[in-house]
Formats: sequence, C-alpha cells, structure tokens
Amino acid sequence: MIYTALGDSITFGENATSPAKAYPQLVVSSLNAANSRKVRGFVLARPGWSSHELLDAVLWQDSSMIHLSDVVSVWIGGVDLASTAISSLLTGKLQPDERLLSSYRANLNGILQQVRHLSRANLVCCTQYNPFPNSAAAGEWIGRLNRVTREVAVRHGAKVAPAHQWFEGRQAELIAGYKTGRLQDVLSGSLPIHPNNLGHRAIAEGLAPYIHPAPKPVKRHSVKRHSLKRHKR
Repeated sequence: MIYTALGDSITFGENATSPAKAYPQLVVSSLNAANSRKVRGFVLARPGWSSHELLDAVLWQDSSMIHLSDVVSVWIGGVDLASTAISSLLTGKLQPDERLLSSYRANLNGILQQVRHLSRANLVCCTQYNPFPNSAAAGEWIGRLNRVTREVAVRHGAKVAPAHQWFEGRQAELIAGYKTGRLQDVLSGSLPIHPNNLGHRAIAEGLAPYIHPAPKPVKRHSVKRHSLKRHKR
C-alpha cells in the first residue's frame, strides 16, 4: 500500500523535531506496526505553500508517486488564511475575504480533480484546526474554510478527516510556541500555528483510520438446525 500526503508546512513536518516525528511518517509507522500489509509513504509538501502552489506542484511536478498511490491525503489552506490574517490585522479589517474562499475552492477542486485524473487512490481531505481559539474572527475564518473543504471533498467522493476536532481545547498543549491564542500573536515575530511533536502524534492517531480503515468484523450467521422426522415404515 502506498500513501501520499499533500500539503504545506504542517505536512512537511514544520516544528516536528525530526521527519520521523511528523504526522505522515507517524501514520506510516503506526499502520506498519498494526497491519501485515506493508505501507510506504511519500510527501509532497513545502513550507509556505498556499493552495495555489500545491495545485501547481500537483499539475507540474513528477506525478509518479500520486499515480502509484492507494491513498492520498490533502491538508492545505493554512497559508491562505495566515496571509489574510496578517493583512487583516494590519488594515484593521477583521472579516473573511470572499475572494480567498473563492480562490481556495477553485484550487482545492483543481487538486482533487488532478489526483482523480492521475490515479484511482482513495482521497482524504483534512480540515484546519484553530491555533487562535481566543479570537472570534479566527474561528469564523477557519469555520468557513472548513465548510468549503467539506463541500469540495463531497463533490469528489473524498473522506473528510476532522483535524479541527482533534485540536479543539488542546491548542496550548499541541501547538509549538503557543502564546495567548489570539490573532495578535502573529505580529510578535513568529507564527505559533504549527503542531509540536505531540500535535503531530495527535494528527497521526486521528488520521490513520482514514488512511487504512480497520476491517469490519465478520458477522456470524446462526445456523438453524432442523429436526429430522422419522418416517414410519
């Protein structure tokens, strides 16, 4: 089985202390430990990639790994949101930009469409978690982005992995450099948005069942015993 993870800095493993502790490799390691079927993993991701740049990579970079894949996960959109959040803080306009959502919808649709064109892999789309739970605007932006993700995923028959649920209420524990949980943290010179090692592990534990679902237990049907009648001679 071949699993390919597409994404940005989170999928690349930003703030994990080694590639082995980033969620794609953790998923592969856990599946190999639990299943007799060998799993191989590939990553197509770079820090700073927006949905447009991931689409460009899927269209124009070597697609052999996608072509051979049994499962492909897509986690993208954080950079789209981060750039909007920073510009919104600087301009004072704390409202979601409809152009961002429209662009993200088109790019994610293009990514999934191209993966479908290249392979027969099962698709999994990950939602975004909220690194700024103490800012209402962040919750609104991310909620709307996740609705677009679900909408596009359903259109392409992809599963939706709810990463936002895995982090809810645990942001301080799972995010590297977490500060106040407010959007203003992005103006302090760093972006406290990436998972730490524990965060990557939480992602891997949540995502693994979507990559390789556990087999359904076989139902045993009860056999009805019919009594044999003795016939008189």
